[in-house]
Amino acid sequence: MVKCPRCGYDNSINAVYCDNCAYRLTDHKGRYIKNTKRVNKWDIGIARKIVIVLGIIIIALLLFSFIYNNTQPSDNETLNVITDDGSVHKTASYPYEAVILYEGSWYAEMGNPNYLVKESGYGPETFTLDCAAWDRVAIDAQKYDYGEGEFKVQLLRNGEVVAENSTTNVTGRIVINYNY
Repeated sequence: MVKCPRCGYDNSINAVYCDNCAYRLTDHKGRYIKNTKRVNKWDIGIARKIVIVLGIIIIALLLFSFIYNNTQPSDNETLNVITDDGSVHKTASYPYEAVILYEGSWYAEMGNPNYLVKESGYGPETFTLDCAAWDRVAIDAQKYDYGEGEFKVQLLRNGEVVAENSTTNVTGRIVINYNY
């Protein structure tokens, strides 16, 4: 029996090639090749293996990040409303505005009830509220100067008044809660 130096298979004594892997067992003069250490082309050090694996992981993460970031819809696309008939109604990124109509000084808290923004001012002002179309909106406004004029607050959605309240009381306070 002749042992193949490549795969270790026991071949017949007359075999020129290994019956298992077709490795040449004799040289050009017909002499059997001695068993030598099997050469592994992939025999690399552990450090190189770690570097290769880490490199593959980093490339995979970068590729995933690139694909994820380039497939996410923009802010305007996420605020579009698709109706039952499949048509798309485009809305503004922030469709709500608060309008305070008063000729004196005032103070207001407005926006999403969980994240109210505090503003104060003098005279009429309009604020774009950081609320999406599906958010609840709250406005709590009050006169600061105890004036006698009309204090009016409006909530606009895409430019149309959806809620409005006013008072002429000197300590006038207005609260608007709007659920789309």
